[in-house]
Amino acid sequence: MNSKTVLITGITGFVGSHLADYILRVAPDVKIVGLVRWRSPKENIKGILDKVTLEYGDLLDLASLESVIEKYKPEIIFHLAAQSYVDFSFVAPIVTLNTNIIGTTNLLEAVKKLKLSSGYDPVVHICSSSEVYGQVEESEVPITEENPLRPASPYAVSKVGEDMLGLQYWLSWKIKTIRTRMFTHTGPRRGEVFALSNFAKQIAAIEAGKQPSVLRVGNLQSVRTWMDVRDAVEAYWMLVHKCQPGEVYNIGGSEKMTIGEMLNKLIAMSTVKSIKVEVDPARLRPSDVTLQIPATGKFEKATGWESKIPMEKTLKDTLEYWRAYYRELD
Repeated sequence: MNSKTVLITGITGFVGSHLADYILRVAPDVKIVGLVRWRSPKENIKGILDKVTLEYGDLLDLASLESVIEKYKPEIIFHLAAQSYVDFSFVAPIVTLNTNIIGTTNLLEAVKKLKLSSGYDPVVHICSSSEVYGQVEESEVPITEENPLRPASPYAVSKVGEDMLGLQYWLSWKIKTIRTRMFTHTGPRRGEVFALSNFAKQIAAIEAGKQPSVLRVGNLQSVRTWMDVRDAVEAYWMLVHKCQPGEVYNIGGSEKMTIGEMLNKLIAMSTVKSIKVEVDPARLRPSDVTLQIPATGKFEKATGWESKIPMEKTLKDTLEYWRAYYRELD
């Protein structure tokens, strides 16, 4: 591969850090630039700080984006930075909409300005979400890219906006955006507010004697397909090399189970055999999405990608991640 420059917004986050790891492994000649805020925690990328270039900026500050893009002119932009926590979007809808919609607009405007002035023409991955589909009917499963969008949270609304902006900048300015609607993906480094990671952290805390043997949960009936984040970032790398600008692609795993079934597998891995599960009303959403089974044939046909990492490994690795966290506290 010829040497390229890749810009990752959200490089310090869950997916962004795993994507940087993957690129360094499969394409070591690629220069990776990460957009970070001054207060961004570096824990997820502490092992690669000497291998990536970090630039300060903010999605809500157009000038900072223009500066970074003009400085590096990355051939590929992975736009992963977002307010990504669904529950928080109900508490802070305006912050969610500003970050995800206005922030994406600023990024695309920065690209457009340089394109119009100098012919700059990168591939831009716009990371939408399966949440845009909302609550689907059983007759609509598996969910295709043509399914109606029924966003059921401010976060989902923000991702509809981000998704459609990607399309609009392709139609209007021929900026080479490619949109993804990623279904449930998880693994080590996942934020502790997300179901699998939260459950794993609670189990690790119970094992470490930091929490009583009671595991607090929300809705366990939601049905998902599950995928490891390390498979997800491989999919993103293939996306920008093999997929078509202006298009949107569902990406998701093939292992289907409820959140409750996933929890039972995780509890079975614990060294503590007396864990009690209790529903916490505070963890129940005002409106929820309980059926997310994707049709991924369009993406798989375009790339040849398939998920490889079994859920058992994802569960074990996530639990071990949190066990290591508590070992380091002692």
